[in-house]
Amino acid sequence: MLLFTPSLLSGCISTVTLSPPAKTFPSNTLILPHHCFRLSSSSLFVKLRPSFALRDSLTTHKKHVYPDPSPEFAESETQKFRIELFQKLSQDEDEFGDHLHAVIDVCAQIFNEFLQKEYGGPGTLLVEPFTDMLVALKKKKLPGAPLAARASLLWAQNYVDHDWEVRNSKPE
Repeated sequence: MLLFTPSLLSGCISTVTLSPPAKTFPSNTLILPHHCFRLSSSSLFVKLRPSFALRDSLTTHKKHVYPDPSPEFAESETQKFRIELFQKLSQDEDEFGDHLHAVIDVCAQIFNEFLQKEYGGPGTLLVEPFTDMLVALKKKKLPGAPLAARASLLWAQNYVDHDWEVRNSKPE
């Protein structure tokens, strides 16, 4: 008997030749090599017993290791962030009033802590520090918290990964 079935693990269609099983099963059971499918009217029950080759291929994949955070990068990027955030937010003087420097200080401190402890290059930029900025600014009752946090996030998305790559592509 020849049967076409969707492969559960690869998303492909596979051709399986079935021979009559040595053991008899109820008519609502489909036996494939290493798989047993029991069909019922309400659901499909699957019991998988992957072969050693499949199990080995699933467990031996390589994980990408990100570099450790760089204190030098954190300092230089925080200074750039502070300057460019000031330029962006100073356009909305009415929003921040006399509190602009306090807002930038809070954002820069949280951003620096993230870069010092968590950021290890492209793929490691998280939204969490920018959420923390919003919460800290609101907690301190500083004006323009959503605007400052959003501007910080957009700046980071546009520059941090690129700056990391430029810095680390230079021959030492």
